[in-house]
Amino acid sequence: MTHDGMILVDALRDPSGTARLDPAGWTALLTIARVEQLLGTLARRLSGLPVPDAVSDILAEARVNAEYQRRSALWEADCARRALVDYSGKVVLMKGTAYVAAGLKAGEGRHIGDLDIMVAQCDLPQVETALLKAGWEWVKDDAYDDAYYRDHMHELPPLIHKERDRMIDVHHTILPLTARPRPDAAAMLADAACLANGLYVLSPADMLIHSAAHLFADGELDGGLRNLWDIHCLIDEWADDVFWAELARRAAQHQLLAPVERAVRLSHRLYGTEIPDPWRRWHRQDKHYVRRLIARDNWGRGTHKFTRLIFYIRSHWLRMPPMMLARHLWVKWRKSA
Repeated sequence: MTHDGMILVDALRDPSGTARLDPAGWTALLTIARVEQLLGTLARRLSGLPVPDAVSDILAEARVNAEYQRRSALWEADCARRALVDYSGKVVLMKGTAYVAAGLKAGEGRHIGDLDIMVAQCDLPQVETALLKAGWEWVKDDAYDDAYYRDHMHELPPLIHKERDRMIDVHHTILPLTARPRPDAAAMLADAACLANGLYVLSPADMLIHSAAHLFADGELDGGLRNLWDIHCLIDEWADDVFWAELARRAAQHQLLAPVERAVRLSHRLYGTEIPDPWRRWHRQDKHYVRRLIARDNWGRGTHKFTRLIFYIRSHWLRMPPMMLARHLWVKWRKSA
């Protein structure tokens, strides 16, 4: 039997349905979950349910690994906090680290890679200096890449700690400066909520907007099922009439209403997220996004190559104007050649 990413979607949506899987189905489910970086999340969802012994061992290991990542992420966030102790501005945690630091459902079993933080753009030199002094160093030593990040991107060039081998991405907004939408980064920082350790996380609406922007306004949908699961969990945790009104208002303020609406619709369509009727208006292009999100075969390999190519081209088109895109691709091709 041939499977695609829907086998993972169905398992996350209704874990009890995995009781009907045969060995080939379990292999497909676990492989796709691993590739989509959702194996830890799947393991949490299947806790307490009967599964084959071999699967049980894999899921147990995934839960241990997810807990290790959670602890490592919190430790790395605290290392950044101590490195920036003399910085008077807000240091806002983002993505997976923010979810686990705030104790949110989206953080349960979540794969967490780099540490992502956000600070005010005007404070980047001070933050950069403090991190370098504390042991981080540049990943990229290429002058073109360094200039490209500083002039056009929404973050500094990535840094890695020379002893812990952990990366940090320092954002000053949530989309490249060359992108068409211009989110109000100052408003995001102003409304960020303080945690007990003095670090911050984005407000509920802004947290969901950031996830939607990363998924639909700045990428080719790699890891899309994981990001969409984040959105499902955030809605499930916070949604009430006040939240929906604030989400619509805030998304419009950040010029990201269309990506947010699509994220909400697709979360409802794939994961069964409870959303108000006005948010359920299906768009004719949504089917192409679903096709891209679930484009996996039984072994987790990407399928629908033409669809993937279209979304790859789209991701670059969203990030910069055509002439800048052409120049950037030309420079990168020459360097690789």
